[in-house]
Amino acid sequence: MTAREKLRRLFDAAIAAADPALCVPLHLPPDDGGRLIVIGTGKASAAMARAVEQHWSGPLDGLVVTRYGHGVPCERIEIVEAAHPVPDTAGEAAAARILAKVSGLGSTDRVLALISGGGSALLAAPAAGVTLAEKRALTSALLKSGASIGEINCVRKHLSAIKGGRLAAAAWPASVLTLAISDVPGDDPAVIASGPTVADPTTCAEALQVLDFYGIEISPSLRQRLMAGELETPKAGDARLARSEFRLVASPRQMLEAAAAEARRLGITPLILGDAIEGEAREVGKAMAGMARASAQHGFPAQRPCVLLSGGETTVTVKAPGRGGRNTEFLLGLALGLDGAPGIHALAADTDGIDGSEDNAGAFISPETLARARAAGLDPRAHLAANDAWGFFAGLGDLLVTGPTRTNVNDFRAILVE
Repeated sequence: MTAREKLRRLFDAAIAAADPALCVPLHLPPDDGGRLIVIGTGKASAAMARAVEQHWSGPLDGLVVTRYGHGVPCERIEIVEAAHPVPDTAGEAAAARILAKVSGLGSTDRVLALISGGGSALLAAPAAGVTLAEKRALTSALLKSGASIGEINCVRKHLSAIKGGRLAAAAWPASVLTLAISDVPGDDPAVIASGPTVADPTTCAEALQVLDFYGIEISPSLRQRLMAGELETPKAGDARLARSEFRLVASPRQMLEAAAAEARRLGITPLILGDAIEGEAREVGKAMAGMARASAQHGFPAQRPCVLLSGGETTVTVKAPGRGGRNTEFLLGLALGLDGAPGIHALAADTDGIDGSEDNAGAFISPETLARARAAGLDPRAHLAANDAWGFFAGLGDLLVTGPTRTNVNDFRAILVE
């Protein structure tokens, strides 16, 4: 088995561990024959909805919104597709319909919310007085700024009519059970898809601080409303959230443990570096190059053959109009840091199957990556400066293309030291 085949085996094991068909049924509420209203958002929400349908015999209806191309056929739950990562009118219309579905319910009604990564952009219901155009512009600026997902979602929640606990508040006094697949460092329920069914610990003042820190311009009227706290979200202790329960059904840690188990089956020692790693993608790549070199040369932090596994969500500060995503940019930084060190191969990919805005999940590197690039006339540093990691790996034929996986437990990184 080649190094690339081993890495792909680890990635496939990670994806399988977060398959909604396996993890969702284990957490469904008792089926007492009563009506269940299903709502949801995120890249895994359609597959989660199908899992519910297959294991629920009582009355069932609902609506979930997922990314374009991530839908699956369902019979009783309507699947709507919308844009990600920048919201569009399809997401806005779906969010309005979801709010309407849960409004006016009674205390005997039950709502099942299926939440996964990507839901923040897909569930686009601007707060009163905020336009979709404003949200689109601010989202685009934040995504290019290098802000963390927690910072981005802090802003999103305070410009929304549905995020930051507002969805559960709209459903009150009905009971709400949220089943969530985490794609965020730390698995914070308030950050996953901007926490539409849980209390929000962040404030309008913090959202304004994020915008000011990254130098993102907003209108004077929006600034005033944030300063005055007019767009504040429901907080802990809000009576409207008293009947809302949250369950995490899949997480980055679970997918890394599944990959580690597969590594052992292949006779490779796994070392999980962490499931919540953040930072500038290229710099994280350089740091992990040092760890891989140390393992190869000194047997620390792991004896070879070993694989260094990690998850989380790095960021990319976009300074040029290149093509790519955080995983390919991480790999380019890693390749430069390794500088052709023998016996070290790596894969990095987004578990939803889409790295950034392109059609690849991620890419591979090997000890020959830089030499092959030179032979092909590709300058890795120039591609990195242009934020064009996709172009670099496409030129080498080293992209990993899986198509939508219909789950999302964030980034998967595996560095194999043979």
